[in-house]
Amino acid sequence: MKLSRLVHLAGLSILLIATLLLVACHQDQPPPWQLSDISGHMPDLSFQLTDDQGKTVTAADYRGKVVLLYFGYTHCPDVCPLTLAHLHVVMQRLGKLSDGARILFVSVDPTRDTPAVMHNYVTAFDPHAVGLTGSPSDIEALSKRYRAAFTREPGNANGGYEVSHSSGIYIFDGNGNARLLATPADPQDKLVHDLHLLLSPGDAT
Repeated sequence: MKLSRLVHLAGLSILLIATLLLVACHQDQPPPWQLSDISGHMPDLSFQLTDDQGKTVTAADYRGKVVLLYFGYTHCPDVCPLTLAHLHVVMQRLGKLSDGARILFVSVDPTRDTPAVMHNYVTAFDPHAVGLTGSPSDIEALSKRYRAAFTREPGNANGGYEVSHSSGIYIFDGNGNARLLATPADPQDKLVHDLHLLLSPGDAT
């Protein structure tokens, strides 16, 4: 075989290998998330609580849905209502895709947040929102599972009190795997972008 032919074949082989490597690298690249990627750094979704209909539910009841988990309480004066309003706009922007998502609002004030109170509160913001409450020990265990924190502040003269709490939004895929972490300060565009990836079949793995 002529030398020029060998050189030509070698060049084609190198080009083919380079192309295959490029394709493999592209396939191995994670989706272009705009929020913080927590895949492999947080445990899967797991809990047993009471929903805002008074029914005992577990993470399995939301399997197949992209879950946005948020810790808050109905008497929260600012960040909770602002966050739920923020997420409501995100759900609206997702259109029909939002049917595959659920906002799980977990109360850090179970003494006051009964299922009925939770139901009236969350449904006022978005139909995709579900209020979850439970015993203080169950709530504490779940918050520790996801490294969230909350503290009941001293009461005032009227017997009222506030609860200081972290404000992370934990996002799980349809299999219950922790995927992303958002904050109320993240632009809606980022949430819409990443949720679109998770909610569109085949777009994110």
